[in-house]
Amino acid sequence: MAGKREADVKAALKLLESHGTKRYREQLSARFAIHTDQAFGTSMPDVQKLAKTIGKDHELALLLWDTGWHEAKALATHLADPRLVTPSMMDAWCADFQNWADCDTACFLLFDKTPHAFSKVKQWAKRKPEFEKRAAFALLAGCALHDKKGPDEPYLELLPLCEKAANDERNFVKKAVSWALRSLGSRSVVCREAALEVAERLAASTDKTERWVGKDVLSDINRPMIAKRAEKRDTKRTAAAVRTKTKAKRA
Repeated sequence: MAGKREADVKAALKLLESHGTKRYREQLSARFAIHTDQAFGTSMPDVQKLAKTIGKDHELALLLWDTGWHEAKALATHLADPRLVTPSMMDAWCADFQNWADCDTACFLLFDKTPHAFSKVKQWAKRKPEFEKRAAFALLAGCALHDKKGPDEPYLELLPLCEKAANDERNFVKKAVSWALRSLGSRSVVCREAALEVAERLAASTDKTERWVGKDVLSDINRPMIAKRAEKRDTKRTAAAVRTKTKAKRA
């Protein structure tokens, strides 16, 4: 590590530590089910404030992640540049997820903004470790919620992965599968109908974990507000497509 970069890492860690408290550190596991051996007890709002003062710094993000500190990983996720994220970096971080917070923060705030997202969903859905497998569906949920202009086809192609993983009884996997299906349910009318079909099959399954996932999804996407949200997104996407075609014709 170069001298300046080493100093930057130490300075960031010192700031994180200065905002940490023993009470919050103890709450990570007891209250939030975030299990880690390296934590300062710094709240996420404080991490976010520090991230804003630093700005995008991809090199620093990589170095902070490698320190292993829980809050440093969260900060790294905010500082990393999605344009510079590589598939190998995603794999390395995924293999280093120690809890749901590591996983969800990286997938929901960074990885879903990269062009590698869909391929990683496919790859990680085959992983065995709990948080690596969770990453596949947390990433899919993030993409479904944040990608408001892309086509439905890539999402429909990934639905079978959700159905296949729905029998994984591990808490953080089954909840992520439900999250992904619920997110797809609000993305568009087509995705909602497809997610409903999957959820109904799961809810009628003889497997208790599949039934839990199916019923959890149905209780959410059967709400009128979710159907309206899907319709609203379709309307906005159609309008955006028309505007794009109009501009192209005028050009």
